[in-house]
Amino acid sequence: MHLNPYGEYAVLLAASLANAWPETREDIVAQTREAGMTVEFEPGHNDHAAVRELIDEWLTVVDAADDRTRADLLNEQMARATAYPRLTNHDDEGWHLHYRDDDARSLPQVLAAVISVGTALHLTTRGMQRLRRCEADDTCRAVVVDVTRNGRQRYCSVRCANRAAVRRHRARAARKA
Repeated sequence: MHLNPYGEYAVLLAASLANAWPETREDIVAQTREAGMTVEFEPGHNDHAAVRELIDEWLTVVDAADDRTRADLLNEQMARATAYPRLTNHDDEGWHLHYRDDDARSLPQVLAAVISVGTALHLTTRGMQRLRRCEADDTCRAVVVDVTRNGRQRYCSVRCANRAAVRRHRARAARKA
């Protein structure tokens, strides 16, 4: 079975890149492999910086103030990065959809298509509010991709959730005192 890289995997990859920016191009490629991508990227002299720019632009979608703005930003990103969907069976991996031109093989080109379409699929199938910043406090700005069944994930980690709970408990105790 071939897992399509567009969707949950792509938005989780984008969040992982945003939350822990890799030091090198090779580290970015390693994260794409961990996310399940198998495409061989053609090397480019500016890949590391171009992917950083792509992630920074994607973060504008994460930080959008409302659904309409989020949709408009994401539509602009998809318009620049994607091609018409096409069925492909390269390397006999199994039939699946691509949203990029077959000759688009550079790391920034592939990630732009995969991340923009994947984010759109995530938001339209799970809900437009399923992508946000951690709500723990102002010191944690990690991206949260809510893939929970109930759609209530507010924190990037158990640690941040626990810290927020402790703060709420202490605030209640202080009001009672």
